[in-house]
Amino acid sequence: MTGMRSDHQSIVRRQRGREMALALVIVLGLTGVVLLSRWMDVNRPPVDTRIEEEKLYVTGNTLKRMSLGFNGLVADWYWMRTLQYVGRKIESYQGELQLDDLSPVGLRLLAPMLDVATTLDPDFLAAYQYAAVVLPAVDVDAAVKLTEKGIAANPHAWPLYQHLGYIHWQRRDYQKASEVYRRGAQIPGAPRWMELMARRMEAEGGSRDTARAIYTQLYEQADDESIKLLARNRLLQLRSLDERDLIRRVLAQYQARTGRCAGSWGEVAPVLRAVRLNVDASGTPVDPSGAPYQLVQGGCDVDLGPHSSVPRK
Repeated sequence: MTGMRSDHQSIVRRQRGREMALALVIVLGLTGVVLLSRWMDVNRPPVDTRIEEEKLYVTGNTLKRMSLGFNGLVADWYWMRTLQYVGRKIESYQGELQLDDLSPVGLRLLAPMLDVATTLDPDFLAAYQYAAVVLPAVDVDAAVKLTEKGIAANPHAWPLYQHLGYIHWQRRDYQKASEVYRRGAQIPGAPRWMELMARRMEAEGGSRDTARAIYTQLYEQADDESIKLLARNRLLQLRSLDERDLIRRVLAQYQARTGRCAGSWGEVAPVLRAVRLNVDASGTPVDPSGAPYQLVQGGCDVDLGPHSSVPRK
């Protein structure tokens, strides 16, 4: 019995020794992993953001195979992914931006991502509209191609002709814009203003009145709140441009009459009120965003004030 107990104790000691050795190996291994991880964090090469961005992009045909027939749902998911991609780019950018000119933030994947969303759902009109408004400043050829893709898939959707006409108008190709608006005007159910817009493009494509008509229709037709905000801001800008032209005429008349520029707004406030400009209690004209205009060039000219939210370009 004594020999059996001794053998059992020996077996137990060896088993404990193996367990301790295994535990030591595990601890040393984990320690090595932690140290190696820290070393890699310190010594890893700079991340290539282009490669990182590629992880966001999956081809439309690949997603179609993955969607198992739920193309519409996957298109919605990918659309949200596209908006998140744009949102992250905007958040990381230091500076002022307008929705219709996001070129400084480097949206190199915007065109292919919109292409995927519209491949999954060719009837995705919101994606085509976003492409027409946002993409031209990034890749105008891709914007045209995407909108034409939408027209090919939805030949009776007159808003797509409006979007394509908008792109050509931005390019100052008023003849082509007129042709597109006229094609859209011939679609059953298209509003009468499509034909009127075609005529306006031919006659005065670069005028403020044309721009005002375009952004008014864009505002009224848009479902996306960000696009509505863009159109609203551009309409405020156009109104402000008209107001500043009127103020300049008042300042020029004052200079011609007195032989000097206005020293303060109070000197021309009665005339500004007479021409029905929005003037506050101190006589300072106020822009469409509610911020006061400022006198510049020694009182001979006017500009937006530092606190104005009216787009400056």
